[in-house]
Order: sequence, then structure tokens, then C-alpha cells
Amino acid sequence: MNTTRQGAAVNASGIGVEGPRGWAFRGVAITAEPGTLIAVQGPSGSGRTCLLLALTGRMRITEGEATVAGLPLPKRMGSVRSRTALAHVPGVADLEPALTVGEHLKEQALLGHRIQGSLSASLPWGKRHKEATRARVDAALAAARLDPGTLPKGLRTTVRDLERIEALRLSVALGLMHGPQLLAVDDVDLKLAGAERTEVWQLLRALAREGLTVVAAGDGAPEDALIVSTARTATEAADAKTDAAPQTDAGSATPPTDAESTGPAPAPAPTQDDDTPKEDTAHAFAKTGRA
Repeated sequence: MNTTRQGAAVNASGIGVEGPRGWAFRGVAITAEPGTLIAVQGPSGSGRTCLLLALTGRMRITEGEATVAGLPLPKRMGSVRSRTALAHVPGVADLEPALTVGEHLKEQALLGHRIQGSLSASLPWGKRHKEATRARVDAALAAARLDPGTLPKGLRTTVRDLERIEALRLSVALGLMHGPQLLAVDDVDLKLAGAERTEVWQLLRALAREGLTVVAAGDGAPEDALIVSTARTATEAADAKTDAAPQTDAGSATPPTDAESTGPAPAPAPTQDDDTPKEDTAHAFAKTGRA
């Protein structure tokens, strides 16, 4: 089986996301060829998650220019979204603790058939459908290095009974299910031991070497990863405070809330040439409680 993946080139110049409460991140520049492992680093609250959502077409950039797989953002957010996938993003790409590993995989496989094929292609009976689904599931599990045989109850193991690294691998497998050109993975170092963190980065680097573009947020990335920082410089932080300060001629204006503690509020509505529904962008902001 040919496992070569088609990645997406990522080019961004001075991009940022701003809401009424301030900047989630700004001034980010990226130049990455297909098959690059991009490591997003920065302190908590610096906009790492928002950057992942922006690069996958799930959050509107409000400053700068960017293209993913040759598609401009924010104009072609919907098209970018169809070519990208998320994994392990709290509040956006969550696993359901009560569902089993097999149920998550089956649900994702059915969802993909409905999106990519005709109605008849989504019907769960029929030998061709079952064989295609099985092959897709097996390939995703193998790529994510998640062996059901090592789980307590195999595919019948519930998410709540998985180790943290196993849950992350499952989330990656779900993201890979339908062949994205770019996979965004959040918090790869969250509550993982040093050895486990190394395992995850090795997994993501292996996916990138197969041709998939991977954008991952977390510390401890391998040396050959492209490092992108969302941390603000002292000048940027001072400018942000100045921008957020209440105007002296505003009468009873109330000082704005700290943007980094609450996350960005919804950005302006899409223009008419945007192929993304307004509800999708607003949903991403509402579901993301932190950066």
C-alpha cells in the first residue's frame, strides 16, 4: 500500500487574529513546503490554539496574508477547512469519554463518506463500503501507531480507559482518516511524561516525512522542525496594552477585559466572497475557551 501523503504548503506574512477584547496572536510569519513539521511554541495564552484554528480555516485571520495549499485566507476558509484536519484540540476536536475506540472510528468513517461521496456511498451495508471503511480505519490506526491489541478491551475500550498518549494517538488517527493535506495537533506535551512526549513528536515527524504537513503546538519539538513562536516581544506587549487602554474622551467607557485570559471574541463577519458560513467562524471562537 502506498502511504505517501500529499501535504500542503503554508505561507503566512504578518498574520494575526483580533477580537473586540484584543489580539489572540499577531505578526506570525511562516514559509513551509509540503511535508514540513511546524512546531508552534509560546506560553499559555499566547494564541497557539488560535493559530492552529486559523491555519485550518476554522478561525478568521484579521491581519496579514496567508495561503494554505495555495488557497488564500480568509477568503477561502471553507476550501482550506476541507483539506485540513484537527486533532487533540480541547473544545473543538474532543473525544467522547463514554464512547469506545471502535465507535469513534466508525462514526468518523461514516462522516467522511457522507461528505466525500454520494448518499448511496454512505450506506453502511454492502461489501464494498465495509471493505473500504476497514482499510481506511486500519491505515489511520497504523499511521497513528495505535495498536488495538495493546488496549485493555481492544476496539471496545472506552476513551475514559485510555492512557493519555493512547487518547492522543486516537485523536490523530481520526484526523488522518480522510487524507488531509495538513494536520493540526494541539497540546502535544499536555500532561505527558518526557518519554511519551518524545514518542508523540517522533510520530508527527514520521507523518511529515511521508509528505503530510503537520502543525503541532507544544514544547520539545525535534531539531529539524520549523519553529514558529506566538510569544509577544516586549514592544508588542506594550503596544497591545496601549491599544487596549480606555480612551480618555469615552466618558464612562469600561476598561476592556484582558484578551489573554479570556480568549478572542468573534471577529467581523465574512465578506461576500468568503466561502465560509458565518456560523462556522463564530462557532470556532465560541468553542475555544483559551489560546
